[in-house]
Order: sequence, then structure tokens, then C-alpha cells
Amino acid sequence: MTELVIAGVDEVGRGCLAGPVVSAAVVLKKKVNLKLLKDSKKISFKKREEISEHIKNNSYFAIGIASVEEILNLNILQASLLSMKRAIEKLKVKPGLTLIDGNFAPDGLKNYKTIINGDEKIKVISAASIVAKVYRDKFMIKLSKKYSNYAWERNFGYGTKAHLEGLKKFGVTSHHRKDFKPVHKILSS
Repeated sequence: MTELVIAGVDEVGRGCLAGPVVSAAVVLKKKVNLKLLKDSKKISFKKREEISEHIKNNSYFAIGIASVEEILNLNILQASLLSMKRAIEKLKVKPGLTLIDGNFAPDGLKNYKTIINGDEKIKVISAASIVAKVYRDKFMIKLSKKYSNYAWERNFGYGTKAHLEGLKKFGVTSHHRKDFKPVHKILSS
């Protein structure tokens, strides 16, 4: 009898004012240390990077991204689901069951279960949340080198005081989500 392949899926960056939304799909192998896996928001930046490497070395994983343009064209929920779908489709192993954080799933998915606060309750979803968060954080840190006025290396595109001050002083970049309220407000003032 073959063992059921379970994938965990989570997205990061839905509430940001800048940057893409990123999802990870993860299928854990037996060697992964389950004690390390918890909601990515409850782990320090440095520790999260270490755990992400451990997960990537001991699992099958894939990243799916929806761009700022896709977020603006579709809306943030549909873009999040698109990034999830892309991550699931890129997995090298096909899951028999997909566990998704939240209460929505991408269209066309078979054998899935949505779990509200799944990143806190289900280890394989926690793993996906960690991998997605580290990937997106590194992406925003890299962008911050070119766009240094918004403190993205610290806020990762979220609407912190420093980010909002940067927006007011230096304006909107092509990486900003122009229809998100604080950005839209600056554009229309």
C-alpha cells in the first residue's frame, strides 16, 4: 500500500503595499525535524532562514509567485490563489491531498482541504509558510537595495511608518500595489 503524499500550501504578502504575493507548496520527507515547524510569524528572521534551509533540504518544495500587475488585474485574493496554484503545479511529486492555509483554494484543485490558521495547526502548512516567507523577505531585501527609501529590508513591503513616510516623500514605485488604500491615497492627492 502506498503512503498518501500530503502537500502543505501557504501564501505570504497579501497585506503588503509593495511586492508580489508568494506561495510555497511543500511535501515533507521523513528526515525533516517536525519540532522546528511552526507559524513563520512566530519565528525570528535568522531562525526562519535556518529552518527554511532545513525544510528545503528535507522535502519537495516549489514556489509560486503572482506579480504586482497580476494583483492589480485580478485582486489580491485571486492573485494569492494563482500563486498557490503555480506552486502546487511546480511540485516534482504530485500530492494525493493538499492542505491549504485559509478558507479558499485555487480552482481546479482535487483532493484538498482548506484550514483556517493551518500555519499554526498543521506542520506541513507551517513548513510552506516558512519557505514562502523567507523567499519573499529575501526578494524584498534585494529590491530594497535599488529602492532604499522605503525600508523594505525591514518591513518587507508592509505598511509600516517608515514605508508610509517613504511613500509620501519619494512617491510610488512600479513595485507598489497602486490600488491598495495607502498607495492609492498618495497617488490621488
